[in-house]
Amino acid sequence: MASPFDPARAAAFVLKHGHSGWLGLEFRGLGEDWAELELPWREDLVGESDRPVLASGPIISLMDMASGLAIWTRMKAFQAIATLDLRVDYQRPARERHNVIGRAQCYRLTRSAAFVRGIAHDGDPDDPVANIAAVFMALPGVSRDGR
Repeated sequence: MASPFDPARAAAFVLKHGHSGWLGLEFRGLGEDWAELELPWREDLVGESDRPVLASGPIISLMDMASGLAIWTRMKAFQAIATLDLRVDYQRPARERHNVIGRAQCYRLTRSAAFVRGIAHDGDPDDPVANIAAVFMALPGVSRDGR
């Protein structure tokens, strides 16, 4: 019998491996339908050599992973999912040499899709770097937690 899904344990696993591990994403918190991660500022993640701000690619990865964790948390299962659409509306560049925090909320689940919204900010959620809207697809029959 499989153990109950533990979102904090799942986050610890996925944030240590692959692209998320390389980026150094850090777990900040979660609720019933949301998750929050942090992308630390690093010089090798800068987009333009004359401005020390995080590039857009790592921020997109941050929001994609925060979205996945929010979905798994809401589903109460570590099931394989695929990003179908991830729209990122940038409001402004992140502040120089600042970490970026990504918070995603899974606000609707259907049999085959999950809908997410969220923000990326560099310290003030009321002044976001970007807003996101995303749709993910469940991959039926593919489980990551032995169910």
